[in-house]
Amino acid sequence: MIYLFIITIILLIISFVFNRKKTIEGLMISFKRFLHILTPIIVMLVLVSIVLFFLPESMISKYFSNDNKYLSTLIASFLGSISIMPGFIAFPLSGILKQNGILYMVISAFTSTLMMVGIITFPVEKEYFGVKVALLRNIISFFMAIIVAIVTGIAFGEAF
Repeated sequence: MIYLFIITIILLIISFVFNRKKTIEGLMISFKRFLHILTPIIVMLVLVSIVLFFLPESMISKYFSNDNKYLSTLIASFLGSISIMPGFIAFPLSGILKQNGILYMVISAFTSTLMMVGIITFPVEKEYFGVKVALLRNIISFFMAIIVAIVTGIAFGEAF
C-alpha cells in the first residue's frame, strides 16, 4: 500500500511540474467530489456499525449453519450484499465463522458479496455511474460471488 502512496505522490509532483494550473484544478475537483461523497459514506458506516454491534456472533453463526448448505450460502450471500465493512474486519470475521464450523462455501459467499455487491452503497453508485450501470454491476457481482462460492465448495469437497 505504501508503494501506491509513493507512486501517487511522485506522479502528482510530475504533474505539478508540467502544468501547475491543471494539477491544482484537478486537486480541487477531486477534493470537492470527496466532500460530496463523504457524508453518505459516513452515514453508511455508522448504520452498519450499529447493526453489527447489536448482532451477536452466535446469531450470525446460527443463520450460517451447516444444516442446509445451499440455503446457508444464499442467506450468507444476501447478508453480504446488504452489509458493508472493510476487509480488515470482514476477513477476521470469516476466521471466527470458520472456527464456529461454518463451511468455506458459505464464508466465500458472504465475503465475496460483502466485497463486491453494494446494496447499501447503491445510492452513491447510481449517482456516479447511473442506475443502469450500478444495477448491472451489482447483479453481475452477485452471480459471480455465487459462482465463486460454488467453486470454493467444490474445491473443499463441500458442494456435492
